[in-house]
Amino acid sequence: MTNAEAYPISAVAPPLAGRASASQRWSHLVFLHWRVDAALVAPLLPHGLVPDEYDGSAWVGLIPFVLDRATILGSPPIPYFGSFVEVNVRLYAVDPQGRRGVVFVSLEASRLAAVLAARGLFSLPYVWSRTGLTVDSGQYRYTSTRHGDRTKYTSVVARPGPVAVVDDPLADFLTARWALFTSIRGRTVHLRNHHEPWPLYRAELVSIDDTLLAGAGFAGLADRAPESVLYSPGVTTWFGRGN
Repeated sequence: MTNAEAYPISAVAPPLAGRASASQRWSHLVFLHWRVDAALVAPLLPHGLVPDEYDGSAWVGLIPFVLDRATILGSPPIPYFGSFVEVNVRLYAVDPQGRRGVVFVSLEASRLAAVLAARGLFSLPYVWSRTGLTVDSGQYRYTSTRHGDRTKYTSVVARPGPVAVVDDPLADFLTARWALFTSIRGRTVHLRNHHEPWPLYRAELVSIDDTLLAGAGFAGLADRAPESVLYSPGVTTWFGRGN
């Protein structure tokens, strides 16, 4: 499978097949992305996947945001355990059918029950961490430190701007992702999601102090400026069943 044979990128999500199994609200997202050599990404992907490339490079994302209003099988929003700040390190991949998706290397979250559920049900690499968000004078400060390993942390300060991002192929490549891949009991699984097109804005990275990227296998990446910095006020997302 090559990128030329992969499904085209679309800013509009295809409909889910069947009833949604869960939903979440994702708010105040900052998308930080760096280009990297695809050879660094390939060993981190589940079996059968290859790096998804844009402009001759693979890409690594560091994305902090607020997750809340989580529901399961039509339940009301889950209080407390379904509301927290998350920080994830993610990659992009293509499977042999040409389907594109996200691969998570790590996901930091402050609710232990949510961490254990995601790890147990979907083999997602969630880690229990102390996470937070403060907003002051238009700047968003996201922090995370792992319980039991304070050497794994991040502090990101970003300032969203007023310029909307429209018809930007790179922004679509990095954010218009309608599935994730994970490995469950040795089998690579494709899990769909659906939401309205991202409302995106240019943003400024004010500062970053991060070891999560190095811990994911990308030493030195946080020492250089990202090639893309975007902000979204958020979307409500629905999840389908895996295949």
